[in-house]
Amino acid sequence: MKVKKLAHMSEREINTTINSHNLCRIAFIDGEYPYISPFQYAYINNELYFHFTDYGKKKEILLKNQNVCVSIENFKSDLSSYFFISIQGKLELVEDAVLKSKTLNQMAELARKKYSKNFLLAHGFDKEEEWDILTSKNQTIYKLKVFNNPIGLKSS
Repeated sequence: MKVKKLAHMSEREINTTINSHNLCRIAFIDGEYPYISPFQYAYINNELYFHFTDYGKKKEILLKNQNVCVSIENFKSDLSSYFFISIQGKLELVEDAVLKSKTLNQMAELARKKYSKNFLLAHGFDKEEEWDILTSKNQTIYKLKVFNNPIGLKSS
């Protein structure tokens, strides 16, 4: 029996896909085992940005080790069509106020159109708030510094 491999996504397909989605999972290195958590991201100038709360396990891990793997995937419920993208890198704190504001505004705008306010809890806010709360005060933003070329695989 000949082994079949998944088709590789081109760099253009990967960039287009990342730009058309805004949810991912980030695997953090927590000692011996990874810790994986869902994140909303902003894709600005071909770079990934993430909002972090100032508390919790993810933040504790990040203080010890900034190396991560970001996974973006999509699939039909019957798995007739699917893809996944894996990006290894290091999270770096963003200090630039203009870039932080742009990131948060993009996240809030997309979330307002696509997500329940229940998802505000993932950002550390009460679900009774509006999405504008995300942009209302100084927030912690990290940028992914990519180590290796992203790997994208897809169904044919």
